[in-house]
Amino acid sequence: MAREFEIRREVVLPATPEQVFEAVTTGTDGWLFPVADEAGALPGPQAPGVTAWEPPGRFAVRTEGEGGWFNALEYRIEPRGEGGARLRYTHGGVFAEDYDTEYDSCAQHTDFYLHTLGQYLRHFAGRPAAFADVQGPPASAGADGFELLLDELHLDQEVRVGDRLSVDLPEIGVLDAEVDYRTPQFLGLRSPDGLYRFFGRNAFGAPVGVALHLFGEGTDRAKAGQAWQSWLDGLYAG
Repeated sequence: MAREFEIRREVVLPATPEQVFEAVTTGTDGWLFPVADEAGALPGPQAPGVTAWEPPGRFAVRTEGEGGWFNALEYRIEPRGEGGARLRYTHGGVFAEDYDTEYDSCAQHTDFYLHTLGQYLRHFAGRPAAFADVQGPPASAGADGFELLLDELHLDQEVRVGDRLSVDLPEIGVLDAEVDYRTPQFLGLRSPDGLYRFFGRNAFGAPVGVALHLFGEGTDRAKAGQAWQSWLDGLYAG
């Protein structure tokens, strides 16, 4: 049975309101995923679904569908001392199936995405990002799907946020990075030129996923995505 939901978060970010507004509107490649339409147009005050465009203080978007379905996001941005900003974020909508699982997944993804927004603003603000979204094969949706990925990265239970790793991955090469986020279902790694996000969506009945936000000059997005896809496919081939 369809039910409405609402998720609210408030975070302090290491950037000006102007930088935050840019990040949540036209700079989402650097921390979330691309939001350009099929023609490649970025959001603007006249874009479909935009219900508020008030730089640098407020941005809101809403889409609607059949049977009362909707999905709505609002970002309220306030200045904070010493060049920072406070973001008040609201996500509302309708879950049509397993409400508890969908809500848990959405809430945990929200926390991870907002953390990644902070990492982007602190370390890469304004830099063009090459984004790739890679999904594991169906086998990665098994109960031990994310655990297998963590094992391959040589991440045991003792590894914490702030620890560093250096691992040579087939198809990819050596990844030198710092752990910037870790929960049972999510892992964030940050290198000098990228944010690597790992999603244990097997906990919610879906395949494991990897999102790449790469800021190195001349990065080939397609090539990077293909390399990580090959690594994931090989990891779960057995």
